[in-house]
Amino acid sequence: MGIDLKAGGRRTGHKSSMKVIKTANPYNRLLIKLYKFLARRTDSKFCETVAKRLHMSRINAPPMGLNRLAKYMSKKENQTAVIVGKVTDDVRMLECPKLSVCALAFTENARKRIVAAGGECITFDQLALRSPTGANTVLLRGPQSRAALAHFGKRTSVNNPHAYDGVKPYVRSKGRKFEKARGRRKSRGFKV
Repeated sequence: MGIDLKAGGRRTGHKSSMKVIKTANPYNRLLIKLYKFLARRTDSKFCETVAKRLHMSRINAPPMGLNRLAKYMSKKENQTAVIVGKVTDDVRMLECPKLSVCALAFTENARKRIVAAGGECITFDQLALRSPTGANTVLLRGPQSRAALAHFGKRTSVNNPHAYDGVKPYVRSKGRKFEKARGRRKSRGFKV
């Protein structure tokens, strides 16, 4: 019996990125090893989540601006903000509060402003020494905002009638003749 090539054959080359480290960055590779070890030995959900996020592609690890970071950390003194991604400066924010931040990278200006405000910028290996289980930390992630997300729907299930509300269709043009019939008007079958 041969392989049905028309149907696509066997799915090969689809190993989970959690099994194979894709990044060539030696620092990130070591961090993944470290947090995998910590997740296994400490049973910490924090370490498990950090290990998972370290595996993510760049598009799934969006950067976070200082303004958003300050907003999330406003009533959380003595805690360290943890971002598996880059921290960027926000010129719209006039003064930066005192923050303790752990991230994969900082832009030059963001680092300057955090340090000038009496805060600190630490790396993930320093965080692992300081709090191996993620005690006194706040795990944050940046906003995913790219054009393609407008075309993605919400969670689909039988009980969710809003799965396609406000989802932008891939249409050539937004005229009278383009995708305005079935599925788009109540009078033509149904409307989503």
